[in-house]
Amino acid sequence: MKLQGGILDAPLAIVDLETTGAHPVHDRITEIAVIEVEGGEVRSEWNTLVNPGTSIPPAIQALTGITNAMVAGAPSFAELAGDLYERLEGRIVVAHNARFDYGFLKQEFERHGLRYNARTLCTVRLSRKLYPEHARHNLDAVMGRHGIVCQARHRALGDAQVLWEFLGVATRERGFEAVAEAARAITKQPALPPAIDRAAIDAIPDLPGVYLFYGEAGAPLYVGKSIAMRTRVLSHFSDDVRSAREAQMAREVRSIETIRTCGELGALLKEAELVKTLLPVFNRQLRRVSGLSTFVFEPAKDPAHALRLAGGEEIEGGSLPFMHGLFRTKRAALAALRELADEHGLCLQALGYEKPQRKGACFRHQVGKCAGLCAGKETLLSHHARVSAALARLKVLAWPYRGPVGLVEADAERDATDIHVVDNWCYFGTARTEGELAALLESPPRGRFDVDQYKILVKYLAGKARMRIVELPAFRQREALDALCTAS
Repeated sequence: MKLQGGILDAPLAIVDLETTGAHPVHDRITEIAVIEVEGGEVRSEWNTLVNPGTSIPPAIQALTGITNAMVAGAPSFAELAGDLYERLEGRIVVAHNARFDYGFLKQEFERHGLRYNARTLCTVRLSRKLYPEHARHNLDAVMGRHGIVCQARHRALGDAQVLWEFLGVATRERGFEAVAEAARAITKQPALPPAIDRAAIDAIPDLPGVYLFYGEAGAPLYVGKSIAMRTRVLSHFSDDVRSAREAQMAREVRSIETIRTCGELGALLKEAELVKTLLPVFNRQLRRVSGLSTFVFEPAKDPAHALRLAGGEEIEGGSLPFMHGLFRTKRAALAALRELADEHGLCLQALGYEKPQRKGACFRHQVGKCAGLCAGKETLLSHHARVSAALARLKVLAWPYRGPVGLVEADAERDATDIHVVDNWCYFGTARTEGELAALLESPPRGRFDVDQYKILVKYLAGKARMRIVELPAFRQREALDALCTAS
């Protein structure tokens, strides 16, 4: 088979990798295949197993058929890096979900002191462009749709050969020009802002952290986070940016700053903090919340006005167990209450959130949405019991620890550890040394409740099996820090 036309005449490297998992920072490559194409024709096929230097999870072994025994005698990536770099140099990397394969290659090369950059052609995106009438574009769907047979599915060379077959089928079905035009659009290099050179982008690590865009006179434009900062930064400058607003931001960028973190949690917390501190003009999410509201249910205190709408000034870590729902605006809170009232037959008039009728039942009862407290059809006690049951799903989580805790994220590549100090859902800061942690516990900054950081922390504490959580000494106590800071 020979392909002709536009970008398909360029030197291509059809690549497929098998790995120990999905994360290029923490996981490793177990098999590589490269099909070299020049002038539309295959020039060579090359593949090898790779010793990842770590155990392959059982689920991955079952999927790929690659076992720990098979890779035990295989070369390491370090042994293959020079030869592989030469094979790929100057070629467009073609892969299914190219971000995955390219991300692993780039990370492995950088791990061994080689800076690798290449244009990529993602065959998932190519399939979507050429066959928009179909919903699924994973490799199995592509094979089934086009009658492509794979001799070794989930093995690197077998899957790479499927991609070569797909390019041939697509050119026969859609024509050389259509395929070449679609490929050309997908492989366009990002158009960097005039003030940003490629060296500055290449210097950004493709690792977890926060990036900041600045405009004229250092004005903050945007704060973002990613587990792969360089890749995410480049996506802001691609030709197919999603909105005119993002295109405008890209034109205004004059400089870029990055802050490396040990993991995703640190990046999320830092992003939320910086957006509220710097108020960058292109960040709409995570901005300072001025209308934060919640409901407080106090039937014993005031039965006639048991449900009170509280403002952000009352919301703090210690009071959260008594609150129901965290809403960015009063309007959003009232909309949620109306939805609950409709679902549970609650009387908004009795709760003080609708104007009382001059006489008789409320209007919502007349249309069948209120169970009839206002019409004498139930007691205040039974109504409030249903209010309490309805609010239960909005109840804000109580802090599950006796005091402050440290959420520990480790970066094995740098031999670094971040300890994120949190108490009563308030984030106090991140310590990287014993001295920083001691200082933070001795003189903590004022802990201010932040709804975005609360949501981030709830998510991570719910998955605490994946993260080391250490109960810390109470604030302004220095004992017991040595063991914590020096523990691996």
